[in-house]
Amino acid sequence: MATTPVPEPRMTRPGSFGPSALLTPANAVTLARLFITPVLLVMIVNGGATWAATGFWIVLACTDGVDGYLARRQGTTSSGAFLDPLADKFLVLGAMFALVAKGLFWWLPVALMAVRETGISVYRSYWGRRGVSIPARVGAKAKTVVQDVAVGFALLPLTTDDHRWIANAWLWGAVALALFTAGQYLLDGRRVVRAV
Repeated sequence: MATTPVPEPRMTRPGSFGPSALLTPANAVTLARLFITPVLLVMIVNGGATWAATGFWIVLACTDGVDGYLARRQGTTSSGAFLDPLADKFLVLGAMFALVAKGLFWWLPVALMAVRETGISVYRSYWGRRGVSIPARVGAKAKTVVQDVAVGFALLPLTTDDHRWIANAWLWGAVALALFTAGQYLLDGRRVVRAV
């Protein structure tokens, strides 16, 4: 009598996490960034461009790479896929709006950035719930880096006052990348839906 072979259990390397895991080192870093961000926002609103705020910004911006590195090494999770973009947007948009409140950024490019981030997040989430994945673009990652540099220059005491144009140039560069990649996402979504 023939027997059905029993599949061998899938081996996972030590220290790796499954897609449904919640308590992971990567998520711990992400949550720390999420909860510490308000401290930076208060520093910006109260002090504007200072060395302390610049240093704090650099540390928080770099943690995005740390949790990404940990997730790639130990396994990506659905909770991380939700929390990481949320923490990034809270940090970047929060810092930008705080800089608007201090008069260090003009409101228009920041508003354009906020509308783009919200719109694309809703768009990707809408299709994600229907089983259609629209992966992140390389250009969107470049946009994040340019945003980080723009905020960094706005907080740096050396590039304020007469040199404020440096931060604003980077900010408008981020807006251009944001709008360009938004168009790419919309086209990607249409292609994927047509192919399904």
